[in-house]
Amino acid sequence: MEERAALLAILLGTKLSWTQVGVLVDDLGSAEALLSQLQGERLFEEGNELHTAVSTAENLLARWSLEGIHFATFLEPDFPSQLLGIHQRPPFITWRGSQASQDADGVAIVGTRSASPDGVQRARRLASEIAGRGVTVVSGLASGIDTAAHLGALDANGRTVAVIGTGLMRTYPKENAALQERIANTGMVLSQFLPEAAPTKISFPMRNAVMSGFASATVVIEADWKSGARMQARLALEHGRQVFLMEQLRQHDWARDYGERPGAHFVSSVDEILSQLDRSNLWTDHLVDT
Repeated sequence: MEERAALLAILLGTKLSWTQVGVLVDDLGSAEALLSQLQGERLFEEGNELHTAVSTAENLLARWSLEGIHFATFLEPDFPSQLLGIHQRPPFITWRGSQASQDADGVAIVGTRSASPDGVQRARRLASEIAGRGVTVVSGLASGIDTAAHLGALDANGRTVAVIGTGLMRTYPKENAALQERIANTGMVLSQFLPEAAPTKISFPMRNAVMSGFASATVVIEADWKSGARMQARLALEHGRQVFLMEQLRQHDWARDYGERPGAHFVSSVDEILSQLDRSNLWTDHLVDT
């Protein structure tokens, strides 16, 4: 509790960026050590003195816990190990539901919000097949392909994890509120933001980076050049993860370019995806940023 409150107090009470805080805590080995160092440097904002920031943080953590929200810093065992090596590692995560060791071998299924009927059907069927084989399906709870992926996993009574671009007390889009609750009850909803955080233009790209690092591979169903799914494919390759592009994406210049990079593959079935993952041994030996 003390370590979590210390980190949260620093994030809430100083003008340091979250990235700066993460680096400093990493260097010192604990948030409490950084808090002690900052105590004499007057880095806490006016009107938000150290004792006030810590008290606020403790109260927030207690309230979130009552809401069923878990909080872990990147130095704690509950922080997903597969996120530790990525450049975009958040200083903390929050989640509702339960973590599972199989999540590190999960497969992210992503795509455009403005999906075609064929794309929605393909995503749902693919997710159902993957989840039916005991593999966690990861997606972002957005409309279109993401929603289809989560529903496909649930169709198979499988496990799915939603990595969202808001705080856990929010839902985006609002029509997925019931789906978010269902995933929290059967799998996990994960966020890198404070629970009350609203969606912003930058929160979803940040979410894509964490989703890429959380899963062992990313499958892109449908996406144009400016979509978050295309961005996630690029990030996944940077993270040393496998990227699978559905054959229909060959029509796009960006997909043909990505398809020539190490770790990227054009595929047409779940068998090709799972066989490639088995051959690459990524399910037992995850690669990380260098």
